[in-house]
Amino acid sequence: MATTASIYRNGNYSKNSLITNNNKVERPPSVNSNPKNSLKSKSLRKSAPAALGAAKDDTGVPGRVRVAVRLRPRNAEEMVADADFADCVELQPEVKRLKLRKNNWDSDTYEFDELLTEFASQKRVYEVVAKPVVESVLDGYNGTVMAYGQTGTGKTYTLGRLGEEDTAARGIMVRAMEDILADVSLETDSVSISYLQLYMETIQDLLNPTNDNISIVEDPKSGDVSLPGASLVEIRNQQSFLELLRLGEAHRFAANTKLNAESSRSHAILMVHVKRSVRGRDSDLSSENGNSSRMVKILKPPIVRKGKLVIVDLAGSERIDKSGSEGHTLEEAKSINLSLSALGKCINALAENSAHVPVRDSKLTRLLRDSFGGTARTSLVITIGPSPRHRGETASTIMFGQRAMKVENMLKLKEEFDYKSLSRRLDLQLDKFIAEHERQQKAFEDEIERVTMEAQNRISESERNNADALEKERTKYQKEYMESIKKLEEKWMMNQQKHAGGENIPGLKDESSNAISNGKDSRVANMEELAEMKKRLQKETLLRKVAEGEVNILKSQLAGLKKSEASAKSDISKLQKMLEDEARQKEKLEGEIATLQSQLLQISFEADETARRIDKGGSEEVLGGLDSLMLQVRQPQINDSGNGEKASIAKLFEQVGLQKILSLLEAEDADVRIHAVKVVANLAAEETNQEKIVEAGGLNSLLTLLRSSEDETIYRVAAGAIANLAMNETNQELIMAQGGIRLLSMTAGNAEDPQTLRMIAGAIANLCGNGKLLDPIDVYSAEFASCLHCKLV
Repeated sequence: MATTASIYRNGNYSKNSLITNNNKVERPPSVNSNPKNSLKSKSLRKSAPAALGAAKDDTGVPGRVRVAVRLRPRNAEEMVADADFADCVELQPEVKRLKLRKNNWDSDTYEFDELLTEFASQKRVYEVVAKPVVESVLDGYNGTVMAYGQTGTGKTYTLGRLGEEDTAARGIMVRAMEDILADVSLETDSVSISYLQLYMETIQDLLNPTNDNISIVEDPKSGDVSLPGASLVEIRNQQSFLELLRLGEAHRFAANTKLNAESSRSHAILMVHVKRSVRGRDSDLSSENGNSSRMVKILKPPIVRKGKLVIVDLAGSERIDKSGSEGHTLEEAKSINLSLSALGKCINALAENSAHVPVRDSKLTRLLRDSFGGTARTSLVITIGPSPRHRGETASTIMFGQRAMKVENMLKLKEEFDYKSLSRRLDLQLDKFIAEHERQQKAFEDEIERVTMEAQNRISESERNNADALEKERTKYQKEYMESIKKLEEKWMMNQQKHAGGENIPGLKDESSNAISNGKDSRVANMEELAEMKKRLQKETLLRKVAEGEVNILKSQLAGLKKSEASAKSDISKLQKMLEDEARQKEKLEGEIATLQSQLLQISFEADETARRIDKGGSEEVLGGLDSLMLQVRQPQINDSGNGEKASIAKLFEQVGLQKILSLLEAEDADVRIHAVKVVANLAAEETNQEKIVEAGGLNSLLTLLRSSEDETIYRVAAGAIANLAMNETNQELIMAQGGIRLLSMTAGNAEDPQTLRMIAGAIANLCGNGKLLDPIDVYSAEFASCLHCKLV
């Protein structure tokens, strides 16, 4: 029995490897490189001349699945076993026809996109089958290259051969990665791979064998299939890719069967993810826009194209009687045939345009849903053998390829905006702008400070210069003025002396008259000079006043600035003081509230103690008679409460106020209501407080509390408070008018505590003391007596 083994699976086809003849074989046109020149596949035709001529150009179907046929040469075993038989397959590459012989005179003819003879090289196979798909992936499309055929026909050789010993023998996987790495820029682009196997309907990671149960996730919007649990390794060079392929092949399941010494027992799937940045689109922006053009470039997100290349090496289909599989290998063969059968059903449904495609029948069909009928560009290479012994398997493979040629895919460019890159770029630009703004702000503030200091220095210097100049001018003109006055006085004295001397000396009369006339002329000249000096002095004084006015204006402006600054500081201090006052007031109010709450609790506690002392000091027999109950209720707290309790209640009454105490009767907290009603009951024990309580609405609140509450304690204390209020004749009429007697009777029916009944009995007894109210009280008194009797029995 053959056993499963994880072995290195990169050997030759067989002892007779494929013969390469690159120099003699012409390179046909690529399958997908020019879809307008390729042939559109028609339905399966038998050998009829009309069928061969039916093929036409398929310019309208650029996304059709392209199918190429590769013929494996005979191996050593077939050369011996089929020595007397011709090959069952005849290839006509020139017209892209394949003939499958039934016998020497009958054959079926089929047309495919490409026919690769047994002499076709690995390079030829790659250029025909995979290279157009790889180019599409580099342009942003998804692409699939898949090999399908009987076990032992060379699928793994075609796709996964590493070619370490002979580079010409490299398979499609290695050559595709070489082209991808040569075309991308590793600075801006990225290439990463995942290598998986589908074994026994379980997806396993060939790069991480511990990850052996990977789930398939489908996007409900786009329908894209992804494997989030698979290892994704970034590729930087060809050598690292070869090492990963070697690692994955070492973990792939293989077994020895009669048909193939290294038969694949799982479907191998290589996924290559290519992410490329699209450049050159910003060149359309006009350079005349200047900064706006630059901002558009910054804000425009870069375009990223994502392409995914899926290379699928399917496990070979096999017949159990021919492969000799048994045991675990038999179970593997069943699983392989079931998944391939599910794939064939999907291909048939797509070829016939069926409304339902059973893609969920197998994990293999779920993984390939984008490759057949999806958005990927797909190339299928079907591998067949020449031996007539396997004619049935060869015919099944050819029919699978014929049906696959009818499947049409809707190619979709995977292009999106790289918002993450734009975000990073904008963050860097924003940081740069912020730093530049801060720098400019600091420079502006420094410049303002410098200009301010310079202006202040200039003002100070100008003030000093003006003061010095004015002082010098004033001193100068004052000195000149004094000198001029002194000269004039001297001249005037001299003239006076001359005039006096001329009158006394005879013979000098004419001379004196001449001197007088000369003196008059000189006096006029002196007066004119004095007037001119006065004008100059007034002019200088005016200039000085103007300069002083400018200085005063500057000083007033400076004082105004200082005053506004002081006003602002004063306002700030006032606000701070107001905030501090508000905080102190808040703390004071909180302290007062806490004090009042503690006093209320203390007084309610004292009221409870007082009530217990009253009960303890009262009659030993609860049913000691109606007269004793009336006596106990009429004077409850007055006789037994001490001076401390009265002082506390009086103090609370003065500090809190009756209205606030009564408002607590409607509080949501039951404990607060109980404490409040106890305080009211104690206050009602004083005759001076009863009228105030009734005027403030306390009686209405107590009756409402009896009507709405279900608490036994509230029943007891409220009834006691009403009993205290009922000692006043006016209050008795008010209690009757508001239905108090009926409410007390109903409360007695709901009460369970004997002390509560005693309080209610006291209240009714106080009401009975009013002769005017006896008639309406009788009915309820009888009802209460009956209720009391039932409770006590």
